[in-house]
Amino acid sequence: MLNLERLRTLDALARHGSVSAAASGLHITTSAVSQQLAKLEREVGQQLLARHGRGVRLTDAGRLLAQHAARILSHVELAQSDLEAHRGQVVGELRLSAFPTAARGLFPTALAGLRAEHPGLRVRSCELEPENGVAGVVRGDLDLAVVLDWYNKPMPVPDGLVKAPLLDDPAEVAMPAGHPLAGREEVDLGEFAEDEWITWAEGEFCHEWLMFTLRSRGVEPIVGHRAAETHTQMALVAAGLGVCIAPLLGRRPVPGGVVTVPLRQRVRRHVYAVWRADADRRPSIRAAVGALKSAAEKLD
Repeated sequence: MLNLERLRTLDALARHGSVSAAASGLHITTSAVSQQLAKLEREVGQQLLARHGRGVRLTDAGRLLAQHAARILSHVELAQSDLEAHRGQVVGELRLSAFPTAARGLFPTALAGLRAEHPGLRVRSCELEPENGVAGVVRGDLDLAVVLDWYNKPMPVPDGLVKAPLLDDPAEVAMPAGHPLAGREEVDLGEFAEDEWITWAEGEFCHEWLMFTLRSRGVEPIVGHRAAETHTQMALVAAGLGVCIAPLLGRRPVPGGVVTVPLRQRVRRHVYAVWRADADRRPSIRAAVGALKSAAEKLD
């Protein structure tokens, strides 16, 4: 009889690619991963791992069993979801992530509401960029992620995931109060060809969106500074170091010395929640989505 926890460990190794990453994803030690996999090899009577440089790789037997393990664990998830739905109680553990401004703008209200309404539910949350949140849900490290895409640059959602819209988040340009365009009712991105931009880390979804959008307006971006959080970007703007895109979600209060002006193109981010289809009937997922929608409705 195959042990479910050992199959879960093998699945984590196959998904993460290393013993240390599997241990981190499972919240156990690397030695525990090694012990579980050694026991699984003895159970099946075949070698599942082989040394590969300083790490390990799956053997043919290991890959075959890992494929079965993924399907078995998906069926277990579906069974647990159905049982939870049948019981109708919002209990257990729920693992959530959100990109930084959503974590700031939505999580405090949503998670406090969940705790008040469902004291039997334990929620664990973290900040992750959208693509990492989606990957965490696909891998099974997260139950739900709050992610985003932009009006002109959608984020692909892998098969097997369900999504629900939470809000459309309007974005403006934040600039120093003394900027020549600060008194305008609206501006065009093409008017910032000579400005330094304060943006996100290179490779992040929002940074790539900004580069794509500016270049589509005929502007080759001048990037002066990078910061993950909107409030850090706004502080740099207040210091006169450049301009930035300032979505409504998570940006308030606007610091002194900063003016935000709407864009003529009416730029918006689409914010939504994603989770695995095999967990769709879990009452805890439904409760979390409801709490997030309620928090979004309370934003002014």
